[in-house]
Amino acid sequence: MAQTDTVTRILDTAEVLFAERGFAETSLRTITSKARVNLAAVNYHFGSKKSLIQAVFARYLDPFTERFHRALDELQADYGDEVIPLEALLETMARSVLEVPAERNSLKVFMRLLGLAYSQAQGHLRRYIQEEYGSVFTRFTDLVRQATPELPDAERFWRLHFMLGTVIFTLSGLDALRDIAEKDYGEHVTVRDLIRRLRPVVVSAMQAPLPTPVAQAVHA
Repeated sequence: MAQTDTVTRILDTAEVLFAERGFAETSLRTITSKARVNLAAVNYHFGSKKSLIQAVFARYLDPFTERFHRALDELQADYGDEVIPLEALLETMARSVLEVPAERNSLKVFMRLLGLAYSQAQGHLRRYIQEEYGSVFTRFTDLVRQATPELPDAERFWRLHFMLGTVIFTLSGLDALRDIAEKDYGEHVTVRDLIRRLRPVVVSAMQAPLPTPVAQAVHA
């Protein structure tokens, strides 16, 4: 087996197992057994489980970051000195998210991995994502800040994470949602249909009135 085939097989197997079981619950021996390679091959190509996890994320995040930066370049060129509307920013992010898994395995796996990056991420993975890919997320957040000047920074932080959680939960459960839509409502739903329906929900969430302060709510 060629070295590139071995690396691809290990990565393909690892990303599916990580997405299904989580990082801590997936051992290197489970990965090597499913990939039909020996443990020495993983150690040779990646050096450690930590490096393997990072390599799995890099396969998605490298092309995503490149596409997202390019898409934001085009968006800023189109709007010039004007503030880019929130809807346009979210549409651009959604389009970039959808384009990358088409070149890899599946959107569902990508979304589950992103969910794990939030819920199960060990310190090394958080640092790795921030150091390697933080620039594009910082850029996007800065543009969102310009588009939502009425939001305090803390409130914007929470809303962005609520929005991200909604998107990850929805797209990682894509197969189940499609089955329900077809069985209960007779609808055949594509990924782009789902994004079209999801977009106004997340835009409205970002633009919703500020919550009532706790002190006022208690005395109301």
